[in-house]
Amino acid sequence: MRLAAVLVAGSLLLLAAACGGGDSGSSDTSSADEWAGDVCSAVTDWTGAISSVGTTLQEGGVTEESVNDALDQAREATDTFAEDLRDVGKPDTEAGDEAKQTLDDLADELEQGRDDIDNAVEGADNLQSLLAAVPTVTQTFTTLSGEVAQAFSSLQQLDAQGELEDAFSQADSCDELENS
Repeated sequence: MRLAAVLVAGSLLLLAAACGGGDSGSSDTSSADEWAGDVCSAVTDWTGAISSVGTTLQEGGVTEESVNDALDQAREATDTFAEDLRDVGKPDTEAGDEAKQTLDDLADELEQGRDDIDNAVEGADNLQSLLAAVPTVTQTFTTLSGEVAQAFSSLQQLDAQGELEDAFSQADSCDELENS
């Protein structure tokens, strides 16, 4: 059982390593720098929440309640992240509409991943059945991690004039992501 808990924690940490929910922007257009900062803040907040869940599980004393609590926290963080991405709005650039669509698509993927996790643990009424869902949960978090990283990379390269790439490199809240 300890190994399975470590696998759950590891998958949550893997997800966190890729990229957080947090500050809501607006559905209106914002400057590219402000927009990039809001996106990075959301990613950073989500990363912190997922990392915290993984750390909690690695500390030992894994019980049915602690696994359920960890899954609830991960789902809540993912829901918040998806909502924050939708709320960021679009940057005031030529590629603003494409950037907004990229975030909306990522939010849809995050919500689908959360639903996949819910389905994997549905009906789990004890620690053993929760731990049996670990491979599905791990794979889902790995997939979400890749989707977040891919969307973030796509956003940086969207426009030919480099406005978004410059905005990401100049936004203070993006420094932590670039260093990780």
